[in-house]
Amino acid sequence: MNKYIPIIAFGILGLVWGSNFIYMKWASEIISPLQIVFIRVLFGFIPVVCYAFFVKAIKLEHLKYSFHFLVMSLLGTTIYYYFYIKASPLLLSGVMGVLSGSIPLFTFILAYIFIKDEKINSTMVFGVIMGFIGVVLIANPFNQNLFQSNIEGVIYVTVGSLIVGSSFVYAKKFLSPLKIHFAALTSYQLGFALVLLLFITDYEGIENIASDTHVFLGTLIGLGLLGTGLAYILYYFIIEKLGAVTASSATYVPPVIALLIGYLFVDEEIG
Repeated sequence: MNKYIPIIAFGILGLVWGSNFIYMKWASEIISPLQIVFIRVLFGFIPVVCYAFFVKAIKLEHLKYSFHFLVMSLLGTTIYYYFYIKASPLLLSGVMGVLSGSIPLFTFILAYIFIKDEKINSTMVFGVIMGFIGVVLIANPFNQNLFQSNIEGVIYVTVGSLIVGSSFVYAKKFLSPLKIHFAALTSYQLGFALVLLLFITDYEGIENIASDTHVFLGTLIGLGLLGTGLAYILYYFIIEKLGAVTASSATYVPPVIALLIGYLFVDEEIG
């Protein structure tokens, strides 16, 4: 049974990330992108750090790796979240989800360049290429609908995908060898991000998120507790067990989930 746990975690991560896009879109209509990032990180950090303390994963000796935690807080959290949220009001949530499918491609290329011991075989190459072809077919750029959506939004998502793709490789290269508990790694990453956000976030109007109960709960629970806290525990666990390229392939699931959510709940068309 234990051998199936990483695979189950892989599926759950894809489902959780796939539901993030619609909540980012709704929240972006009420508060600023940086405020959304702050709330998301705060409510992702609180339960994770409590769990990390409960399992006694937090250790002072880990502070000597603070530079790596800071880099991950930027690549895997603050900057990546910000670019995705900036794109939310500019694109359909389904289109955003589809564009996020470029993450494994970026991860694959960077892993090949920077991680010598990452085992890349023909099956993985085939899987990444087929997944990317699927993303292109779903996005259907050939009739220009993708670019008519908003080229600025497309650029935001693409840059965000490159950044988070690089975080998979950075985590595998520099953090996985440290053998630090995944709950601690998640706590450090989100904790460093939260400290930075405390200083750079403009809080004026942030209370407006409470004006819509559905969006409020979606942001706290969907984006925070599940989409950030739980997602990054699964993220580090999968990287450790399956490798950076395989872990990043979990982002091929969100395009499908995002398209279905957009179709079922906000009447976005699927051609």
